[in-house]
Amino acid sequence: MRRNKYERPVIEKTGEKLKTSAMIASLGADGLPTISAPFGHALKKLAKNRPEIVGMSADLSKYTDLHIFAKEYPDRFYQMGMAEQLLVSSAAGMAKEGFIPFITTYAVFATRRAYDFIHQCISEEGYNVKICCALPGLTTGYGPSHQATEDIAMMRGIPDLTIIDPCDALEIQQAVPAIADYQGPVYMRLPRGKVPLVLDKYNYKFEVGKAKLLTEGKDVLIISTGLMTMRSLEAVDLLKAENIDVSVLHCATIKPLDKEKILEEVSKEYKLVIVAENHTEIGGLGEAIATLLLTEGKCPSFMQIALPDEYLDAGALPTLHTRYGISSEMMVKKIKNKLNN
Repeated sequence: MRRNKYERPVIEKTGEKLKTSAMIASLGADGLPTISAPFGHALKKLAKNRPEIVGMSADLSKYTDLHIFAKEYPDRFYQMGMAEQLLVSSAAGMAKEGFIPFITTYAVFATRRAYDFIHQCISEEGYNVKICCALPGLTTGYGPSHQATEDIAMMRGIPDLTIIDPCDALEIQQAVPAIADYQGPVYMRLPRGKVPLVLDKYNYKFEVGKAKLLTEGKDVLIISTGLMTMRSLEAVDLLKAENIDVSVLHCATIKPLDKEKILEEVSKEYKLVIVAENHTEIGGLGEAIATLLLTEGKCPSFMQIALPDEYLDAGALPTLHTRYGISSEMMVKKIKNKLNN
């Protein structure tokens, strides 16, 4: 794909004709098991015995999997139309009356269009609203209008807002009841549709505010979140063939950061510490951890694997993940180059 400042994206032909579905393809490798709409089903299950839970969306319930909840509990579902500021402020009012609103839209719309309302109506008041937003980072090929590559940077600036970036379907299933029990506003990035299942092999249990060590190795530590934990686990196997042992610390909660666990792992003196995230290199988990390490006097060899600070192209997701360095193969290449330099 080629694009300059004034041109629309152009898909380069590489043999097989590109299909539109490739722009919203499954994020998992071929053959990886998936679970359909884990968020919608988890919320539906939880709400059975939690009458205070309501669902609200801005004309995107079908595309955030909230339609599953809406079908089961039509009297507890509120379709607010294409009005994200209204969605957020109404959710604040519902929370003030004792409800627990789970609100959904695309991450770009919640953060860019309703930021002030989240800041003033929800977070400053400490209202118990759960903001669950689909298409985080580079999980759609529809270009900058839909790619929320800077959402964590924006939301990290809001005091008292908890930020969650789940890796897979299992973590979403566990996170939904966990954030419902957690008092205070939450922003959760939301993989949607057919979501890969990865963490079931690691006896994983999600806890708000806790990072979890998934694999142990002596050479490299990858601290990852969201989609990039799946990529990191794929990279572990690829690097093992190169005799490089890798630890993966999954940091699903980006704010508040699990400082104690991160510092414990970094203190093991790896050859290289990496932060991997599906987000711009500006203002996300990488910068949060770099600040932590410098503040605590820890200065390991350090590298970020993240999206560049630029507007990204439209196109097929597999192509874009390779182009912008967040595929498992590109991760391996970057890690080997860093170790060899």
